[in-house]
Amino acid sequence: MSLEKNISIKNYNTFGVDQKVKNFYKINTEDDLVKVLNLIPSNEEKIILGGGSNILFTQDFSGTILYNNILGRKVIKETQESIYIKFGAGENWDKIVGHCVNNKWYGIENLSLIPGSVGAAPIQNIGAYGTEIENLIHEVSGINILNGNHKIYNNNSCDFTYRNSVFKSKLKNIFFITNVTIKLSKIKKLNISYKELKEHFKNKDLKNLSIKEVRNAIIKIRNSKLPDPNRLGNAGSFFKNPLIDNEKYNHIKNLYPDIPSYDSNNNKKVPAAFLIEKCGWKGCREENVGTYKKHALVLVNYGCKNGREILDFSEKIKKSVMDKFNIELVREVNVH
Repeated sequence: MSLEKNISIKNYNTFGVDQKVKNFYKINTEDDLVKVLNLIPSNEEKIILGGGSNILFTQDFSGTILYNNILGRKVIKETQESIYIKFGAGENWDKIVGHCVNNKWYGIENLSLIPGSVGAAPIQNIGAYGTEIENLIHEVSGINILNGNHKIYNNNSCDFTYRNSVFKSKLKNIFFITNVTIKLSKIKKLNISYKELKEHFKNKDLKNLSIKEVRNAIIKIRNSKLPDPNRLGNAGSFFKNPLIDNEKYNHIKNLYPDIPSYDSNNNKKVPAAFLIEKCGWKGCREENVGTYKKHALVLVNYGCKNGREILDFSEKIKKSVMDKFNIELVREVNVH
C-alpha cells in the first residue's frame, strides 16, 4: 500500500487529462484495502480506479482514489474440457489474454487488445468481435467499501446486460473487485463469425486455424482502426451502440440503405459510429479534442488538460445525432 497526496492523475487515465486528486492509494492486496478503509472517513467520496481506460475526469477530485493494483494468476479448477483461472483484478487485461492464448485456453482470444484491467472487464461487460465477457465469467470476488464485507458474485448475480453489470450500476464505486475467475475451454473452439474476421480469413483453411492467428488478426484489425492511447489520448468507444425498434430502423434504412445492424431481442442494434459519421463528425477536430480520423466513435485528446472540453464536445455529437435520427446516444465512458 502507498499513499500520494495532491498528485496529477494524467498517467492513470488513457485520455491523459491532467486533473489532480487529494488522496491516491495504491492497493496491492486485500489487506491493503481493509487498512485503507479504516484510515479514511466513511463519508469521504471515493473512486475505484483500474486501468483508467473507461473514465473521463472533468475536474480535480477532492476525495480518495483507490487504485487497484492487485496482481495474480492461478488455475483453481481443471477438467478434461474446461479450465478455471483466477486473476488479480489489477492485472493488465491484454496480457492475461495473451497468457491464455499461449496456453491454448479458448474463448477469450476475441477480446484481445482491449485496454484496461481485469477488474474492469466484468464492470463494463466488455465485448468485441462476437464475444462477450459475461459468457466467460465464473465468479467475481471483492470487498464492499461501505461495510468492509467480502463477497463473491457468481455469473447470474452479476446482472450482466449490454456493456453493463451490477458493478457499474447499483455497486458503482461501492464494490472493489479483487479477483475475477473465468472459465475457458481446453477444446479448440474458435469464433470467427464476425464480418471482419470472416473477411480476414476468407482464403484460410479454417480447420487448421490456430488461436494465435485469431488473436493476431484481431490485434491487426483493432490497430488499423483505433488509436494507441499511449500516443493519442482516448478511451476507446465513447458511446454505446444504440438499440432501436424495427420501425425506427426501417425508417433510417430507407434514407441510408447502407446502415449496418445486428438483431437483438426483436430490436436492432446499430453502430453509433455510423450515426455519428452521417452527422459529419468523423475526423472532426475542435481545438484540442476531436473524433478519430478512422473511427467516429472514438473521441481523442489532442492536448487538452481538462476533460470538460472533451465532455462538451461529446454533448455536441449527442445533440446532432438526436436532431438527425431522433436517437439518444448513451455514454459508455464514466464521467467524473
